Amino acid sequence: MIKYCLICKNCQNSFDSWFSSSTEYEKLKKLNHINCYVCNSLEVEKNLMSPSIIRPKIKDSKDKKYIKIKDKIKEYQKFIKDNFNYVGDRFTYEARSIHYNKKKNEKGIYGSASDRDIKELEEEGIETQIIPWLKENDN
Repeated sequence: MIKYCLICKNCQNSFDSWFSSSTEYEKLKKLNHINCYVCNSLEVEKNLMSPSIIRPKIKDSKDKKYIKIKDKIKEYQKFIKDNFNYVGDRFTYEARSIHYNKKKNEKGIYGSASDRDIKELEEEGIETQIIPWLKENDN
């Protein structure tokens, strides 16, 4: 696959497009199958573009800090999973039930809620915490 930066000679619109090869681009161009998506002109040409350079990943103190933070978040997640009940999308409902019905739980709860729901709970005097959550397959 190859990505070209294209420019419309009619309206000067610049856009990127992918092709299976450079010969495929030439073939489609010759058959008038490449057009500008803005003005529908067939006067589309390859534009100058800078090459994409792949740099080796440099391990430095920022990477170490990132890994340390990520490990700490995973540690918090394990603590939460071990000590709280997961209620999923029912978090807002369950939080209100505990607060208003003085429902006694042997464990606290965790789950997901929208920003709007969290704001409403806060306005009602129900304390919540937002914790960054990493998916299990995140490295």
